[in-house]
Amino acid sequence: MLMIEPRPRLLIVDDEISNIELIAGIFSDYNVLFATNGERALEIAASENPDVILLDILMPDVDGYEVCRRLKLDKKTRPISIIFISVLGDVASETLGLELGAMDYISKPFSPAIVKMRVNNQIELKRTREQLTQLSLTDALTKLANRRYFDKVLLQEYARHIRSGGNLSLILLDIDHFKKFNDSHGHICGDSCLQQVASVMGSMIRSTDFVARYGGEEFVCILPETKHEGAKAIAEKIRTAIAGLKIAQDGIDITDQVTVSLGVVTGNCEPSRSPLMFVAKADELLYKAKSEGRNSFFAATIQSDT
Repeated sequence: MLMIEPRPRLLIVDDEISNIELIAGIFSDYNVLFATNGERALEIAASENPDVILLDILMPDVDGYEVCRRLKLDKKTRPISIIFISVLGDVASETLGLELGAMDYISKPFSPAIVKMRVNNQIELKRTREQLTQLSLTDALTKLANRRYFDKVLLQEYARHIRSGGNLSLILLDIDHFKKFNDSHGHICGDSCLQQVASVMGSMIRSTDFVARYGGEEFVCILPETKHEGAKAIAEKIRTAIAGLKIAQDGIDITDQVTVSLGVVTGNCEPSRSPLMFVAKADELLYKAKSEGRNSFFAATIQSDT
């Protein structure tokens, strides 16, 4: 299916309506937002998250420099590309704008073609940055999140659950006898096996859950606000579905088809301990499942410190 990129979002900030109308006419292929004062610009930037802001400097209440400064101080609006567009065309004014974090500076009167080109350049840079960020957080083979992304999400979810007081559950999964499978069938078949397992896991979890390739033949699921019985039910669902793939283990005198072992842990998140405790406990349970015959899961809860 052809993916259609959403139209870029442009916020024009100028206290002269005629200037807004002139610039908006250049960007008929954009979703154009506008503000006629600095305070309103800050509100729209926070709520609408535009890709680019074309920002006038000379405004009666909060000038463009102050708007830029506030946007760059806010973690949410900091990534927005800002282009100053002003009658102040001297070197000092331009230098100050760039020092405050603007990506570009256009002097009035301006050429519509130049304005369009400069804004388009910022859109392309933003898309490139987003693609690079996505690549850095994605496992190339399975297209799941990678270990780096998992570590980041686990910290975020742990902190969130400290505040909410809800149960956090985690599932760690390992493909049984995968080294022997790889040695017997070759790396191409091994890669296909990993991709099929990843696909099943991605389809089994809920929209609020998070799944990643933890490393090698290991995968991990974060299950927010999930009690122990619910986590065990999801683990069994995943185990059964992977066995149902019936990936043949021909040539390996161990089992007829690929299976997985899982460790499942649930607990409350407390500031006094590390989120890595969840991973360590799940790893312990996973290897207990392996030592007890594989194609199964073991589960436990982490008791509260209080």
